[in-house]
Amino acid sequence: MDLEARSLQPNVKAVLLAKLREYKSDLNNLKSEHKRLASANSNQAAQDDLLESGMADAMSVSANQRGRLMMSTERLNESSDRIKESRRTMLETEELGVSILQDLHQQRQSLLHANDTVFLLLKKEQLHGVDDNISKSKKILTNMSRRMSRNKWIISSIIVVLVVAIALILYFKLSK
Repeated sequence: MDLEARSLQPNVKAVLLAKLREYKSDLNNLKSEHKRLASANSNQAAQDDLLESGMADAMSVSANQRGRLMMSTERLNESSDRIKESRRTMLETEELGVSILQDLHQQRQSLLHANDTVFLLLKKEQLHGVDDNISKSKKILTNMSRRMSRNKWIISSIIVVLVVAIALILYFKLSK
């Protein structure tokens, strides 16, 4: 019993070892009482009664201790089963967490890629808009340049006509 009690958990072991010491001291007291009675050559029937009652007490105590030890062992086994179940649940939860983190990482990558794609499309649209504006500006500048050239020719033509007219007027005035 001493070995069985020492192999249990510390909190149960302390209680059982204290009871075991108590029972050993009771047994030693009974043995010393037995020796005292035997040495005094007392009545044989009294000795038999004493031994029988002591044995009955020891048997009931031993059965009681065994029952408690069996209950403790059963509780220990149930606790071990609960710990195993908790560990299994923890591992499943950890696997689920890793899976969720991987999904979130993939979604983040998809969002970043989509953001880059949208940025490039907007940039292309802006560049296309800039190209359209540049070509419109070029047409406007070309038209302005043509008008300037035409206006120069017209002004030059008017100046030449005026100079010719002044020269004709002077010629006719001076020649008369």
